[in-house]
Amino acid sequence: MKRVVVTGMAGITSLGSDWASIEANFRAGKSGIRYMHEWDRFTELNTRLGGPIDDFAVPTHWTRRQLRSMGRVAKLAVLAAERALDDAGLLGDESITDGRMGVACGSSTGSTEDIKAFGNMLLNSVADGLNANSYIRMMPHTTAANISIFFGLKGRLIPTSSACTSGSQGIGYAYEAIKFGRLPLMLAGGAEELCPTEAMVFDALYATSLKNDAPQSSPRPYDSARDGLVIGEGAGMLVLEELQHALARGAHIHAEIVGFGCNSDGQHATKPELVTMRGAMQLALDDAGLVPAAIGYVNGHGTATEQGDVAESLATSGLFGAQMPISSQKSFLGHTLGACGALESWFSIEMMNSDSYVPTLNLDDIDPACGELDYLRGEFRRMSNQYVMNNNFAFGGVNTSLIFRRWS
Repeated sequence: MKRVVVTGMAGITSLGSDWASIEANFRAGKSGIRYMHEWDRFTELNTRLGGPIDDFAVPTHWTRRQLRSMGRVAKLAVLAAERALDDAGLLGDESITDGRMGVACGSSTGSTEDIKAFGNMLLNSVADGLNANSYIRMMPHTTAANISIFFGLKGRLIPTSSACTSGSQGIGYAYEAIKFGRLPLMLAGGAEELCPTEAMVFDALYATSLKNDAPQSSPRPYDSARDGLVIGEGAGMLVLEELQHALARGAHIHAEIVGFGCNSDGQHATKPELVTMRGAMQLALDDAGLVPAAIGYVNGHGTATEQGDVAESLATSGLFGAQMPISSQKSFLGHTLGACGALESWFSIEMMNSDSYVPTLNLDDIDPACGELDYLRGEFRRMSNQYVMNNNFAFGGVNTSLIFRRWS
């Protein structure tokens, strides 16, 4: 078995596109959530809250030819990948184009502007807005495919379109590809573009926040006053590398991935199941050869929905006990769906390396129905940990757990 390390990290969020900016906003208690006036025309959509990236622009060095196959979600993913490669010292290196590097990446869906154009064809029998690249922008694996094409990656391509676990499955499957010796380098992560259709999915389930008059007060993971989730957007990408390959080229190592667990509920499409949630965490521990007490912090999924928060926290408490520190960055950014597993993995590594952990925003009164845990709230928490865990759970009953080890 090969050891797998993280040598590059990058992301794009509504609160910044580098850790220094994002951390500063976290420390200031700033939320990336705002009222979405753009959604006022959807009169049957109850929520008006979202976490958009208002200042996103593609780099000027990208060509028109490169851009034509990319919708917004692919642009976010490719830019995060470019920055992660740069962080790893691999941008432009021939080693990434000779078959040694692959990509594992996903999103909940492709770009919905192109889905809308195909829908218009079906509804109105016209092909307005459709062209040769419309499907490439719309297809579920548009992020992985565009990353591979943009950088000329010829290793394996693993698309992970699994809603809220798209990013964490991307990292987990990339880790396994390297661990089992299939190739030494992988780009891994996920992305999501903000779309009112995604808000409507949860609105129809009565699971969106309706605090439209107070955007900064929501979402509220694990809080007794929470009233639902808020949809955000973003992208996160990691460069994963086989340890000896990284050492041979003198790469800077951010962390080691030591465990990955993934399973499915096999019961209900939208109702979370705490037994299998806990099972995914145990699988990650088993993969890492660790006991629960070795984990110093859990980055929770923390969607701010009643069923999700309660099931997740009870599963976490049942495995680790009441002393386990936990928090959720979705309280700042909203639920970035396909991006959240990658962004939260990035944040977990940054927190572990700085001994400083982000609290959950808006967590004023812990829901007594949630499991007993050490919920981080208010100020940043100073802790020194050797191992941290990041958990994500998705529609369809998909559960993932990743364990990162401090590199020193």
